Amino acid sequence: MPQIVPIASWRRRATLSHARHLLGKYLVAEGHEPRMITEVEAYGGERDLASHARVGRTLRTDVMYGPGGVWYVYLCYGIHEMLNLVVGPPDWPAAILIRGLEGCGGPGRVTRQLGLDRRFNGAPATRAGALWIEDHGIRVPRALLRRGPRIGIAYAGPVWAAKPWRFSFDPAALPRRLPEPQPAKSRPVPGRGAARARQGPAGPT
Repeated sequence: MPQIVPIASWRRRATLSHARHLLGKYLVAEGHEPRMITEVEAYGGERDLASHARVGRTLRTDVMYGPGGVWYVYLCYGIHEMLNLVVGPPDWPAAILIRGLEGCGGPGRVTRQLGLDRRFNGAPATRAGALWIEDHGIRVPRALLRRGPRIGIAYAGPVWAAKPWRFSFDPAALPRRLPEPQPAKSRPVPGRGAARARQGPAGPT
């Protein structure tokens, strides 16, 4: 049965581990069907020159400095809303960009399809925040995991632009999940009902 991932589980200082852990989980927006997460990018702290936090704590990045398990949503190029999950302990500004869902590639398309915008900025990743992460029991085998450089961050310089911090996989390649076995229904023994009827009601006469 699907379980909501508790926000406390996103508060360890393990950005890349959190990014890999998101693959195969489901993003759920209130009023929409759950969608499997298939591609993410990790951004890890002020030292990461590709991160918004490279300039320190500002009005825009303030949400990244709080405890993990909340959403960071910003507008890119004045067009695309970008959805990020803040991870890590307080004062460690790390976040993971949700780049793709099953059947939906590109972070701008993700937010458009689910009707997400900056109203979700700072909201908790819980039902109360109307946007959360669910675990449906799917584990992505290491053999299916793809890693590569993050997209559109040439400004970060050659070292940080080349970090293989983009993680993805093809959900069609997942091992086929067999349906849960159903308990067998009991069947009446032939003739037993008729015999009981001939014998009359049970109990003292």
